[in-house]
Amino acid sequence: MLSFFAFAVVALLAAVSPGPDFLVVSKNSIAHSRKAGVWTAIGVGAALLVHVTYTLVGIGFIISQSILLFSIIKILGAIYIIWLGVSILMSKGGHEIALPEQEATYKSPTAAFREGFLTNVLNPKATIFFVSIFTQFVSPELPKIVQAAYGLEVAFIVMVWFVTLAFMLTIPLVQRKFGTIQSKLMKIMGVALIAFGVKVAFSDR
Repeated sequence: MLSFFAFAVVALLAAVSPGPDFLVVSKNSIAHSRKAGVWTAIGVGAALLVHVTYTLVGIGFIISQSILLFSIIKILGAIYIIWLGVSILMSKGGHEIALPEQEATYKSPTAAFREGFLTNVLNPKATIFFVSIFTQFVSPELPKIVQAAYGLEVAFIVMVWFVTLAFMLTIPLVQRKFGTIQSKLMKIMGVALIAFGVKVAFSDR
């Protein structure tokens, strides 16, 4: 149980740290709706299950040891994250933050889920996180069901954190605060995503 608790703390700290997942959930929550933010968070959680699956079957270790595979994932992830940032900067009002008394711009659950899923599943740092963290907490001798429990634990914790974030960012008072700086906030998020993408593209193994 102590190991499960320690693993949960590490997962939560990783989720809370600012990154592409944090930015995309925040953007969809404050620019569209609570529902869009929640579905984005669910997409992030579903992507984590993909990382868990390939790590448990050993592919994660292969990726971490293969320069070619890692480079492919890194470039794809960087391109997608940069594209998200550019799309925000190029938007002509599509990401305008709606105040509580206004009608928010609509983003379908499918589109929100897909954005959250792709942002996380194409992030090479998520791959390295799972491979490195599993080697610290999950030994090959553990039954597969226990190993899977660790993976489900981190996916659940991260998803709950981002769902909570979506709820916090859509509280009317918070929305009004963001509404006063909406244009600058969207530009900051766009630039931050581009910066994350560039960092991913040029990061070492």
